Amino acid sequence: MHPLRKNRPLRRIVLASAVTASGLVMLLALKPHTAPAILVAPAPAASSSSGANSGTGSGGSTATGTKTVTGETAQTRWGPVQVKITLTNGRITDVSAVQSPSDNPRDQEINSYALPELRREVLAAQSAKIDTVSGATYTSDGYRQSLQSALDSAGL
Repeated sequence: MHPLRKNRPLRRIVLASAVTASGLVMLLALKPHTAPAILVAPAPAASSSSGANSGTGSGGSTATGTKTVTGETAQTRWGPVQVKITLTNGRITDVSAVQSPSDNPRDQEINSYALPELRREVLAAQSAKIDTVSGATYTSDGYRQSLQSALDSAGL
């Protein structure tokens, strides 16, 4: 006789309960993705390239020449994010991510569309007041935080 026959409903109930409990245990055993616990030395607050205003000072938006500044590393839930900006005559001419979460294929997939979009936003806004990229909230927040520290270091 088959264990799931209708004349034995107690067996069906016990079997269904066992399957449900097993599924629940497996579901609760899953752990969220966490970044590895690595101590990262803080990056230098600012680095300058050759240009008319390569010294330190409060040049602000009236500064001339080209200056490259690296922002502080922002620790996010999925990993560190760090941004480097290039300023020419007080305007942001280039932005690149020095560090971004890349521990797994999903991080790489998200950053493949999020980082170019964030770069476009920064070049258009010329500030850290940029929109969050949908699906990349933590990376966007870390990007914005590192970008603001770079702008602060540059005196903008």
